[in-house]
Amino acid sequence: MTKVYPNVATTTATNNQRQPVKFKSSNNALDAGATNVLTVWKKSLLFNCNGFTVYDGKGNLAFRVDNYMATSGSNGEIVLMDAAGKPLLTIRRKRLSLGDSWLVYDGETVINPRFSVKKHVNILNTKCLAHVSPAAGSKKNVMYDIEGSYAQRCCAVYDEKKRMVAEIKQKEAAGGVALGVDVFRLVVGPEIDTSVAMAIVILLDQMFGSTKRFST
Repeated sequence: MTKVYPNVATTTATNNQRQPVKFKSSNNALDAGATNVLTVWKKSLLFNCNGFTVYDGKGNLAFRVDNYMATSGSNGEIVLMDAAGKPLLTIRRKRLSLGDSWLVYDGETVINPRFSVKKHVNILNTKCLAHVSPAAGSKKNVMYDIEGSYAQRCCAVYDEKKRMVAEIKQKEAAGGVALGVDVFRLVVGPEIDTSVAMAIVILLDQMFGSTKRFST
């Protein structure tokens, strides 16, 4: 089996592969060089679970998401954990709201959400996928826009200054072996918390991934 970690240099794409969406880099916070490059594997380490397994550039486990198929739909909740299993963020679908909206909480708490994420719906602006904004009552100024194509694993996260602060990119193993859409890179700049960037990935998968979701 081809290893999905550690990160390796991306080889030249073959002619029969879809070319990713290109983003402007004139105002790119990722150019600072202090980036954190993660490998995201859309697979749980536990049997009979949906989830994500995330490795850092050295091949060490960084984050994990493990949602049991039998119970994940009962509360519409997804928990992002660190390598030791400590809950970092809890993600819940916002009930009784127009459109696809989610609330993100610190740790395992479900009070005083940290921020909200809403799917963008506008036929005149199809490149915009979702918006991240402070939740009602939150004192943390979180504001991001996500653009691109999650299906192609080619998305950019922009802050309120229109700087690219995180990016989802396709990945290949050594020798040009295609890893498919379930293994990809998450490049995180210094202007955004890595756990927040990973929460955005989870929500993009909920909004634009396969029809088999973690929660209902």
